[in-house]
Amino acid sequence: MTTATRQEVLGLYRRIFRLARKWQAASGQMEDTIKEKQYILNEARTLFQKNKNVSVQPLTDTDQIKQCIDECTARIEIGLHYQIPYPRPIHLPPMGLTPLRGRGLRSQEKLRKLSKPVYLKSHDEIS
Repeated sequence: MTTATRQEVLGLYRRIFRLARKWQAASGQMEDTIKEKQYILNEARTLFQKNKNVSVQPLTDTDQIKQCIDECTARIEIGLHYQIPYPRPIHLPPMGLTPLRGRGLRSQEKLRKLSKPVYLKSHDEIS
């Protein structure tokens, strides 16, 4: 990991903790605010711990690190915009993605995986 990338990752980590400190729940209730602050902190710790070895692996390319940074940035921006700390779910009807030929289950699963937004990539891995 380069020094610039390391500084960017640490900056994102600090930004998340500052965000959690200042977070107010959309409902305005104190108990919801506390739950959401805890969720933000726990999610950040879990994902950063899970991804800390991405930079240590000898064959890791910068694309994987960049993908993790992009996911983190997207989740921060979406959380601020919608005033919810949880990832926004995507709604795809079953068999709703039709490939050019046939409607097989395997091709549907592959299309669903490819259509998953960047901010949900790691959410399913830790849930």
